Amino acid sequence: MHSAAVFDMDGLLLDSERPIRDIWRLVASEFGLVLSDEIYLQWVGRRYADVAEQYGGIFGERRLFDEACGLVRTRVSDFYEAEGFAVKTGAVELLSLLNERGIPCCVASSTRHAEVRHRLERAGLRAYFDAIAGGDEASNGKPHPDLFLLAAERLGVNPRHCLVFEDSEHGAQGALAAGMSAVIVPDLKTPAPDTAALCLAVLESLAHVPAFCEAWFSRQQRTALTIPSPARST
Repeated sequence: MHSAAVFDMDGLLLDSERPIRDIWRLVASEFGLVLSDEIYLQWVGRRYADVAEQYGGIFGERRLFDEACGLVRTRVSDFYEAEGFAVKTGAVELLSLLNERGIPCCVASSTRHAEVRHRLERAGLRAYFDAIAGGDEASNGKPHPDLFLLAAERLGVNPRHCLVFEDSEHGAQGALAAGMSAVIVPDLKTPAPDTAALCLAVLESLAHVPAFCEAWFSRQQRTALTIPSPARST
């Protein structure tokens, strides 16, 4: 049984991966590149700094990749301020249920802490979370365990008692490396069989999780968080 939950954000709580991918494709084209799904899907769930170490060369020079990252961040921010990112199906219902059961929750995202907080607040989800662990706060990004260990530390929970919800293989691998259990809810990419086999479950949607909560989570004795109502979907 688990006593805490850790969530990724982009592609899991927020339907943001497709807009971000499309912005990356557009920026890459401005540098004369065609960014294929084969390459881009290797980036999903990882910090830009880590991606740059492995893939920065496809832009010819690392400085060009860094320039592209800056453009992507600006355009993603502009897109988000103009249109927002939709909350994924089942997210609010699951978070509400976990809150009712007294389960502390943390977001562990490769996105920078300040941006995670801003997006959660804009989406009406921030109040569901006791803590945030951002990609700029860990020495190593996913698939390393650092970010998840930081999440457990901030929740004050043993990593073995944490259940992680992720949409990416890199995230699930990091959770498993931290000694946590993992559930994958795929977004852009179906997990490889070897990764899926190590996870507690692979589910089509967060809407399917409540059916398993009784088996996966022990009820905690604590006062439920105060959630503003209604939560916004964009």
